[in-house]
Amino acid sequence: MDTGKYSIGYFPAPGNHYKWVYKDHIEKAPAWCSVDLRDGNQSLVIPMSLEEKLEFYKLLLKVGFKEIEVGFPAASETEYEFLRTLIEKDMIPQDVTVQVLTQCREHIIRKTFDACKGAPSSIIHFYNSVSVAQREQVFKKSKEEIKKIAVEGARLVKQLASEYEGNFRFEYSPESFTGTEPEYALEVCNAVLDVLEPSETNNVIINLPVTVEMSMPHVYASQVEYMSENLKYREFVTLSLHPHNDRGTGVADTELALLAGADRVEGTLFGNGERTGNVDVITLAMNMYSHGVDPRLDLSNMPEIVETYEKCTRMHVYERSPYGGALVFAAFSGSHQDAIAKGMKWREEKNLHRWTVPYIPIDPKDISRTYDADVIRVNSQSGKGGIGYLLEQAYGYVLPAQMREHFSYLCKSISDHDHRELKNYDVLKIFTENYLNLPLPVSISNMSFVQKDGGVDAYVTFSRDGKKNTFHTAGNGSLDAVSNALKEYTGDSYTLKVYTEHSVEGRSSDATAAAYIGIESEDGKMYWGAGTDTDIIRASIHALMSAYNNMIK
Repeated sequence: MDTGKYSIGYFPAPGNHYKWVYKDHIEKAPAWCSVDLRDGNQSLVIPMSLEEKLEFYKLLLKVGFKEIEVGFPAASETEYEFLRTLIEKDMIPQDVTVQVLTQCREHIIRKTFDACKGAPSSIIHFYNSVSVAQREQVFKKSKEEIKKIAVEGARLVKQLASEYEGNFRFEYSPESFTGTEPEYALEVCNAVLDVLEPSETNNVIINLPVTVEMSMPHVYASQVEYMSENLKYREFVTLSLHPHNDRGTGVADTELALLAGADRVEGTLFGNGERTGNVDVITLAMNMYSHGVDPRLDLSNMPEIVETYEKCTRMHVYERSPYGGALVFAAFSGSHQDAIAKGMKWREEKNLHRWTVPYIPIDPKDISRTYDADVIRVNSQSGKGGIGYLLEQAYGYVLPAQMREHFSYLCKSISDHDHRELKNYDVLKIFTENYLNLPLPVSISNMSFVQKDGGVDAYVTFSRDGKKNTFHTAGNGSLDAVSNALKEYTGDSYTLKVYTEHSVEGRSSDATAAAYIGIESEDGKMYWGAGTDTDIIRASIHALMSAYNNMIK
C-alpha cells in the first residue's frame, strides 16, 4: 500500500470558522429533500421500473417528505415519463414540491422545463462542476469560464421560469464543492445569486454537495460556516447539504454542517447512492429524535419502510444498520441483557416517561419494534437476566432468581450445542419440557384435604408405572402435607428451599396461577419445578411434583 500517491485534495475554509464547535446538539430539523428516486435510483444495478418508482414515491409521501427529487427528466425516457405520470395523474399533493435535476446546458434545461409543465410546484436544480480536478482534467477551462457556465445556466432558468406556467424555485449546486477552493465556490455561488436575485418571495437554494468525501467532518463544517457567513442575500437563501459517504462519515458531515448554519439536507433512506452512498436520512432523523428533537418525518413504522425499500430497490438493509436493521436493538450478551431487563423494570416501577434504559438508545416500540422479538435475543452468549425477562414478557412466567440461572444455563447449552439462536417459542418449549407440570415418573391421580386445628390432613394417591398408592399424612398446609406424603411414598429425602407464586391471569386460557419450587437433595443439589393451574394450591403441588421428578430422573 503506497501512501505516497495520496495527498490532501481539499481546501480548508480561510480564517477561523468554528462557531459550530460551541453547539452541542441540533435544535430543529432541517428541510428534508429525498433524492432516492434520482441519486438512489441511478446507483442501482437494476434501476427501478415506473411501477416501482411510483410505489417508492408513495412511501416518501407517507414518511412526510415535502421536497422530493424525482429524477433527471432530460436524461432518459423513463425519468421523463415518471414525472409526467405524477403530474398528469394528479399525484403531487399541494404541499409537496418535486425537484428535477439538470446540467447547465441549454437543451437539457429546456427539456427539463417541458417535463415540469403542470406541476403545482417544482424546484429546478441546476449544477456544474467547479473543482480543481474537474476544471483541469475534464473541462480544461479556467475559473472564469467555469463561472460563466454557472451564470449562463442561472440566466436561462430564470428566463424560462418567466415563460413557462408554473410555480418554480431555483437550486444551484457547485458540484464537487469539497474539491474546490472555498473562496472560488463562494464567488461562483454569489455570481449565480446576483442573477437569480433572491428575495422574500423568491427563496433560492444553494446546495453544497460532498460529491466525494475528502476531509474529516469538521473541515466540511467550517467550509459550510464560511459559505453561510459570506453568501449574498443570506436571509433569502436556503443553504442545503448533499453529502456522500466515501469516507463513511456522511452522517457526521451533515450533523456538524447543520450546526454550522445549513438549513436543508438532501439524502436517501438508508443511504443508498453512488459508490458508498448518500447520507442516510433515517439515521440523521432518528439521531435527532433520540435527542428529543422532532425530525418532522414519520418513521414510526420502520419495518414497513424497510420492506418497501428492499422490495423496490432490491437492496438489503444491513442487519446492524442504525435504527432500521433487524438486529440493531438485539442483545445477546448476558450482561447487556441483564442491564436492559433491570432498566425496563426500573422504568415500569418508577412509572417513567423519559427513556433511560441501558444499551438501548431509543424505545424500540416508537418505530414498531417489540422487546421480546427485537431486544432480548437468546444464544449461547445470553444470560439469566435476559432469558428470564424474555420468558416473563412473552409468556408471563416470573422465575425466582436461582431458577432463572438454572434455566439460562440450560438454554445456553442447547443453543451452543445446536449452533443457533433460540426463538421465543424455543425458550418456552425448553421451559415447558424441563420444568412445567411434569407428569413422570411420579404423578398424583387424586388428592383431598381436611382442615384441622393447626394444619391440614391430606389423602394423596400417587401413580407410577400404572400402579397407585394412597397415603394419609398431615402438614402445616396443603403443600407441606403433600410433600410429607411424597417422602413417605418414595422414601426419598429433600428440603424445600424456594417457593414463589404469582398470577398469570390473561396470559393463558387454562391457567390463572403459577408456582415455582426448588428442592435440595441430600447431596446438596438443587432441582426445580414449575406448576400452573386455575387453583394456586394445585399449581404449587404441580411445581413440587415437577421438581421431584427432575430429582429422580
